[in-house]
Amino acid sequence: MDVIRLSLAQENFNNTACSDKEKEALLRFKQGLLDPSDRLSSWTGADCCQWKGIRCSISGNVIKLDLSNPKYISSRRSCFGGEINSSLLELEYLGYLDLSLNCFEGLIIPEFFGMFKNLRYLNLSFSSFGGEIPPHLGNLSSLQHLDLNTNDFVTPISYILSSKRLQWLSGLISIKYLNLGNVNLLGQGSELFKAVNMLPFLEELHLHSCDLDNLPLSLSYVNLTLLSVLDLSNNEIQSSIPNWISNLTSLTKLDLSNDYYNLNGNIPRECGNKDSKENLDPQLYYGIEGQIPGSLGHLCGLKVLNLSGNLLTGKLDEFFDSFTTVCPNNSLVSLSLSGNQLTGALPSSLGKLKYLKQLHISHNCLWGSVPESIGNLSFLQELDVSLNEMNGTIPRTLGQLSKITVLNFENNHWQGVITEDHIMNLTRLRYLYVSTDRARPLVFNFTTEWNPPFRLLSLELHNCIVGPIFPAWIRVQRELKYIVLHNAGIEDTIPEEWFFNISSQVINLDLSDNKIKGKLPQSLKFPELQIIDLRKNRFEGSPPVWLTNSTELYLQQNLFSGPIPEDISELTKLRILDFSKNHLTGRIPSSLCTMTVLEILSLRENQFSGQLPKCWNDNQQIYVLDIASNNLSGEIPSSMGLLSYIITLSLSNNSLSGEIPSSLQNCTSLQSLDLGDNNLSGSLPLWIGNDSTPLWILRLRSNKLSGTIPEQWCNIPTLHVLDLSRNNLSGVIPSCLGYLSSLKYTQTDSTIGYINLVAYNFEEQMIMVTKGREMEYSSTLGLVKIINLSSNNLTGEIPLGITNLTALGTLNLSRNYLTGSIPNEIGNMRWLETLDLSNNQLSGPIPDSISLLHSLSHFNVSHNNLVGRIPVGNQMQTLTDASIFQGNPLLCGKPLQSKCPGSDVPAMQSPDDDFQSELENLLFYCCGYVFGICGVWCTLWKIDTWREAYFRFLKLA
Repeated sequence: MDVIRLSLAQENFNNTACSDKEKEALLRFKQGLLDPSDRLSSWTGADCCQWKGIRCSISGNVIKLDLSNPKYISSRRSCFGGEINSSLLELEYLGYLDLSLNCFEGLIIPEFFGMFKNLRYLNLSFSSFGGEIPPHLGNLSSLQHLDLNTNDFVTPISYILSSKRLQWLSGLISIKYLNLGNVNLLGQGSELFKAVNMLPFLEELHLHSCDLDNLPLSLSYVNLTLLSVLDLSNNEIQSSIPNWISNLTSLTKLDLSNDYYNLNGNIPRECGNKDSKENLDPQLYYGIEGQIPGSLGHLCGLKVLNLSGNLLTGKLDEFFDSFTTVCPNNSLVSLSLSGNQLTGALPSSLGKLKYLKQLHISHNCLWGSVPESIGNLSFLQELDVSLNEMNGTIPRTLGQLSKITVLNFENNHWQGVITEDHIMNLTRLRYLYVSTDRARPLVFNFTTEWNPPFRLLSLELHNCIVGPIFPAWIRVQRELKYIVLHNAGIEDTIPEEWFFNISSQVINLDLSDNKIKGKLPQSLKFPELQIIDLRKNRFEGSPPVWLTNSTELYLQQNLFSGPIPEDISELTKLRILDFSKNHLTGRIPSSLCTMTVLEILSLRENQFSGQLPKCWNDNQQIYVLDIASNNLSGEIPSSMGLLSYIITLSLSNNSLSGEIPSSLQNCTSLQSLDLGDNNLSGSLPLWIGNDSTPLWILRLRSNKLSGTIPEQWCNIPTLHVLDLSRNNLSGVIPSCLGYLSSLKYTQTDSTIGYINLVAYNFEEQMIMVTKGREMEYSSTLGLVKIINLSSNNLTGEIPLGITNLTALGTLNLSRNYLTGSIPNEIGNMRWLETLDLSNNQLSGPIPDSISLLHSLSHFNVSHNNLVGRIPVGNQMQTLTDASIFQGNPLLCGKPLQSKCPGSDVPAMQSPDDDFQSELENLLFYCCGYVFGICGVWCTLWKIDTWREAYFRFLKLA
């Protein structure tokens, strides 16, 4: 391309005006264009050679037309659109045509473009052309540069270029640069490379995001001897690396990567689980498979190799050893292998890649230590080994990487100690990321007042011990923008001077999970601070509401006290506010209702008193409102029904009274409603059974609710948790509960449809009674499947339909007045872990099918009127606590002391036992016969007189 520009530039100096014919052609072309910003205002006057975007030869012929949009990114108003007039064919000497970065909105590339016989440069990229690429472009035998790269973001289908037949490519016999990025070439892999292989002068081939799903694994011959750049990134290729790539001896850049941060490449990293890799859904996960061939190591001119985001497996030894042996003077500068399934240790031959500047091998299954030879990479600037299984040490030779700017050792299992020797010479270090297992933290053992030679912009340490004193080497970092010191063992106060030094530029401040004490500075301004996470510390004093530009504020589990000030509403950008588990007092300020961008508000486990604010309104975008475990009283305000975005509402463990407001039926996104442990009264609302309510969790336990359980509640298809225990409910258990579809089927991902708020750094917390005790659930709440109707006044029988809930984990119907027998079909509930039917009036035997519940770990039928033998076998053999059967005088058998009638009679053997016994007898007799015969013959063989007597006897017989 540079040669083209140079040759055209040499003809720019002219004193000859363009011809009238070419001038008129350009004006007709202009008439067809849409020019909203009047970019062609200079196209007036007699000499078109002076017009913007036009270059002429010495003889006055137009040879260059450059109408690319220089402001495409900042403003699409400067885009050209409309039609492209065929009058351009009058420019018969045109050698350069650039219409890139414009807005032709699906216009088909004109066929007449194939008639520019002198055209050497054609750029139509990012101009929203659409449809089939005209094969007439194959007539451009002088063309050296063709760029048809389309938009790489979501565009209308009509703006996508495609080519169903690629034979036209073989006509571009002079082409050096070919870019078909984002052109739809689905299913064209073999034909594509058959045509491309006939282009002997090709130097760069860009085929990223072309929907290619296959590549020819071999070519009869390779004609691409000059090819230096091959880009096949972000396709859907599901094959190994073709062997013909190793014959492209001029390659300097090879890109076979996939964007593994997108859905269709975000491979689950299941290290050591072979089945998980073999069973990957090809519709979701695709990429280059197999091992990295050692033959790639023969490409001695390779400078950039990117294989990230694929399905590559195996170890790195063969590739590294081959590359450094065949090419001892290799020139590799950038190596990216992130997002694969590579295993093994990093080979020491890595240190022979002496010109390497970037090494990215994150998100694999590599283990072991970083090799000592890493210190030989004197040009290395970026090193990323994050998200692996590295369980060794980081060597001191790391300190020899004097040009390093980025070190990322996050999410591994490091051992050992980091000393000053590791980083004392890293004068250019700007980004440092280290994290390891919480149970085995990595220790940073620096002298107390050590002053490092680097000044960091970003420091992230997870489970790395730098305390207990706030270290001096961090205090001197005055340019930090991103700070994470999570579980760093700090038990000190934070110097106000350090806060002052970073206050002007810090964007993210995370000091969570330490034992930092003291008060936060009240007078400092943090104009750039967006996210502050101080959770799980010992900060005290008034809550900091002076962080005016913050978007996320995590202050839970500290010692903050006093009221929330009314001027908290000045935090107009705040999306997440978590004050839970502190010592805050007073009323909840009504000014919270004016915070229209607030999405998560958690005030649980404080000492707030008074009534809930009544000012909630439909301008708010709250997804989570958690005010559980306070001292609130009064009624639930009806204005809460205006929170149309709300997903989780938790007001449990207060002293709220009155009825559940009917306005909550307007919260059509509500998935979790927890009003338990209050003084609510009235009947259960019928509206909860509306089809429009996607309730996942309904917890109303420990209130004063009365009446019957509405049959309308059986219509909630997503209900996983129903806890109505410890109320005054009466009537029968609706038989239609067996229709709760979400409790009938077990899915591979049982949380499908559940909105996980972990992405917001919020974990919902809820206490459930399961396995006989109260347990608090948080991160696993989406997996819980419970029906708890205990401690009410329910009557009637256990409905047979409830045994259809085969995915249910806990069923608690204890402390009611239920009669009848336990359904024989109870054995169908194969995932049941807890079954509590105690303190009822149930009669009849315990069904034998109960022994089919292989997951059952807590079972209680005490204090009923059950009779007969307690079933044995399978899981029932583990339930040895006699108290779970007591209060049933007519029950017998283990683990009770009372024996059943006829219990001394030997139990009847099963057919399998009979067969086993017969087989043992047969083997016994056969072995006896063989030993007997052998004994006789051995005796005859050893004793001559016996042998002679035996044969005389046979003769007489």
